[in-house]
Amino acid sequence: MRAQLENRIRVYRAEHRLSQSDLAEKIGVTRKTISTIEVGRYTPSTIIALKIAGCFQVPVENIFWLQDQDGPGQSNPKQ
Repeated sequence: MRAQLENRIRVYRAEHRLSQSDLAEKIGVTRKTISTIEVGRYTPSTIIALKIAGCFQVPVENIFWLQDQDGPGQSNPKQ
């Protein structure tokens, strides 16, 4: 079973009117890190994922979830 980490960072940024640079500054990473996480090219560490969730004051599961690549998969129940 292959799974990919999906996320709703862009949605939360838009809701909070934050740019990638704004979010990056708040959690202590670069804008490029946020960009590559958003598009799925980089899987964040647990610490970064928790910092992102903390910034938006939501559980990490609201932002990140696993998408099964081999079958019907799991969808994010918070969508």
